[in-house]
Amino acid sequence: MDLSSAPPSKLAEVRGFLGRYRAHLSVVSMLAGFASDYMLLGSIDLPTTQALLSFYLVVAATSIALLHAAEASAIQGFLQRWRNLFPMAIQFALGSLWSGLLVFYSRTAVFATSWPFLLLLLAILIGNEIFHRYVSRLVFSTTLLFFALISLTVLIVPIYVHAIGPKVFLLSGGAAITVFLVYCWMLAWIGGSRFAPARWQMLGGGLAVFAALNIFYFTGVLPPLPLALAASGVYQNIHKSGPVYLALGQPQPWYTRFGWPQTIYLAPGASISVFSSVFAPIALSARIRHEWEWYSPQKHAWLREASVTFTVSGGRNGGYRGYTTKHDPADGQWRVDIETEGDRLIGRVQFRIEHTRQMPPLENIVLH
Repeated sequence: MDLSSAPPSKLAEVRGFLGRYRAHLSVVSMLAGFASDYMLLGSIDLPTTQALLSFYLVVAATSIALLHAAEASAIQGFLQRWRNLFPMAIQFALGSLWSGLLVFYSRTAVFATSWPFLLLLLAILIGNEIFHRYVSRLVFSTTLLFFALISLTVLIVPIYVHAIGPKVFLLSGGAAITVFLVYCWMLAWIGGSRFAPARWQMLGGGLAVFAALNIFYFTGVLPPLPLALAASGVYQNIHKSGPVYLALGQPQPWYTRFGWPQTIYLAPGASISVFSSVFAPIALSARIRHEWEWYSPQKHAWLREASVTFTVSGGRNGGYRGYTTKHDPADGQWRVDIETEGDRLIGRVQFRIEHTRQMPPLENIVLH
């Protein structure tokens, strides 16, 4: 029998297909990870959500280690035959991780707090094409892994220590660094001399990530997670009735749902209220405040008009509800910053006030 003329096995065809379309399939698998996270993830304080994100982290770390072993020829057989699967697994797991992290980090209403993660997602998309060589790929993958690890610990550690703030953030970073150093030691044991060229680059990448996140945190770029703004709005009157809040509000155009500032028409001497619902995990309480600011056309600056502080307690799925009221506000542009006592921004409500004697019709709104 002439084996040379025999058709290739199905496994060989699959491996060949994976090898030819490796880059395209990696991107597809990453996008599939995004989609699965958006469908599966719940609240960050749920054990199932934490378990799923941790699972993705373990899959990414294991796949990076197996690819490293295959590239270093430390283990033959199965790893060599299926090495094309590992980049796909890495991209899928990292894609799922970052889609989940993006969900939680972008729940604040202020875009500036989440742009670093959008930039990171762009880096993941283009990284597969840019980082071709073995060492560069290992450094890039482990740097992304550490970025995901420290971002995840920043989310989860406050839930278990029941507090937020700089000390908790540094504790989260210390835990992530410890795990990452142990992981690097494991990669060195697997790869031997092959690991040496990448060692300092990996540590440098991890140090750069740690420094960048600290800069982002202490300059207020990162939101004060796991606190998140669940809902907000501007109303003419708010009062509590049993388990719900009842409000009177003016109908607004559809585009205000996408962040466009509302225009509120008020009678002279009337009041305006801003409602916010801030999510916090179970057993976590924090002091937050509403900072009322009015834009002065003469000074071309935002001027503080009022500041009201109250405590939010965690555990309610819809968030801890509260509102503050401003009596007889001036015409013009207004914003209310919802922030922690440490000046960390949770969300922002923007609107414009115009006084009129012909008030538009109001509608009853139930704020759950």
